[in-house]
Amino acid sequence: MGFEEDGKNDLFERPVLVIKKFNRYVLWILPLTRSQKTGGYYYRITQGNENDSVVILSQLRLISSKRLLRKMRMLKKSEFKDITNNIERFLQ
Repeated sequence: MGFEEDGKNDLFERPVLVIKKFNRYVLWILPLTRSQKTGGYYYRITQGNENDSVVILSQLRLISSKRLLRKMRMLKKSEFKDITNNIERFLQ
């Protein structure tokens, strides 16, 4: 067991990118951050404003869908493909 850290609000909310839905209850996610990090373990998602997010590629997690609170937005297919290609590169 661990602790939820660095989340927002009383529920310790953290934005995530859903990578794969296995069934109604289980999915793979990658956490997002607003900190502008660079390097091979990060992928910047551009939104056309100062609110760009960075996907933390090294923190792939399996979670329960019950932990999700709301849908924020959809990625462009090209961005999602780039992210999944980077994950595949890590697994080789």
